[in-house]
Order: sequence, then structure tokens, then C-alpha cells
Amino acid sequence: MKDLMGKAVWDYFHNENPEDLQTETSISELDELPVEYLFRDFEEMNDIEQEALELAQGKILDIGAGAGSHALYLQNKRNLDVLALDISPKSIEVCKLRGIKKTMCENMLNFSGESFDTILLLMNGTGIFESLEKIDAYLQKLYALINDNGQILIDSTDILYMFDRDEDGGVYIPAGGYYGELDYVVHYKGESEDPIKWLYLDFTTLKNAAENNGFKVEKVMQDEDSYLASLTKK
Repeated sequence: MKDLMGKAVWDYFHNENPEDLQTETSISELDELPVEYLFRDFEEMNDIEQEALELAQGKILDIGAGAGSHALYLQNKRNLDVLALDISPKSIEVCKLRGIKKTMCENMLNFSGESFDTILLLMNGTGIFESLEKIDAYLQKLYALINDNGQILIDSTDILYMFDRDEDGGVYIPAGGYYGELDYVVHYKGESEDPIKWLYLDFTTLKNAAENNGFKVEKVMQDEDSYLASLTKK
């Protein structure tokens, strides 16, 4: 892994000529992602992120912590015990430099030894599930990491709106798989990561999969095509 996201985070934090990240998917063209967006404070976050951070309680695991903005708010503003977890080594180094006390560079599937009252997966948290084929493995891992009375707060977007419609309102969806299964590519300073699998889930599909893995599921809020869901043990 070239860790281009981590390089951009590192460059921005150290003011070493950072550039905007560029991202693209198998159904969308190249798009600019300003690195400073990953360092935004609570007031700059969207409604779903703010709601999740306000609902978080107890001992918290922030999966896909990135530059650490969510974990930093929970630690410094709400005085909560939070562990920032990410697969990006440079991002985790920046999390440490920003003052996050507990960090770990690890794939969530390989993480063990602790359990939590709240697990956060934000900024399309379902993305790390990769595909419908792998979703059960991730949900079972989350089930093992959450305390009996704990909660998982996860967001995603139903991307059906990105597909063409006919005059009658029907949607043209390519055959061969679930429409939310995408290839995602990151570009930074002339380098490109290998494509990764990234999953956008509509709420019904998430609900069905989570219930099949022992969770109760509630939609906490809806914001246009995006939503925040709460998963608790049955």
C-alpha cells in the first residue's frame, strides 16, 4: 500500500507542499478532495457526523480515523476514552502528533483484545466492508468488539441517484452485482493507489445484513441520500 491518503495528511500537517487528493470510482470521474477537509473541526462537520459524535458514549473505537478529527473531538471536547484505528501508518502518526492518546495502525479484522461501548464508522463507514460477499465477516467482527449494551454508529449513502433513469423513472443499473459495490482509486502528487473495493449501502440492505448477524438496527437520521444507523446487539 502506497498510503497516499496518509502522505497527504502528513504533508498537510507538516506544511510540506500539500496538494489536493484526487479520487475516482468505477462509476464517477476524477474528483478533488481538499486535504484540509480531513482536519475540519466539529462546527465544519456535516449533520450526520455531528449527531454521531454527540451520541457516542463510554469507551469508543473510531474505525477509519484518518487524520483523527472525530477522535480528537471526543477526547478533548467530551473527555471520552477513544482509540483511533486506521490502516494508514502516516495518518496514525499524525493522530499521535495531534495529541490523540490512544492510536493503533491495524486492519479492523485483525484487531482484538478489547471491547467498546461505542464503535464509530463515519464518512461512508460501510465502505470498509468492501462487498456484499464480505459484509458478514465485518459485521461478525464488529459484534465481537462491541459490549453487550454497546452501540455501533455507522453511516452510508444510497448511490442509486448516480445512475441514469428512463422517462418512466426506471433506473439503469449495470448487471453483475450490487450497485453500491465500487472500485475506488486515490491519486496524490502524480501517484495512484491500486483500486480498492468500497461499498455504499442503502439502508434496507444494511439492515437485513446486520439483522442476520445478530444486530438490532435503527435509522438515527436521514440527510438526503445519506443516513446514520445505530446497531445494537439483539
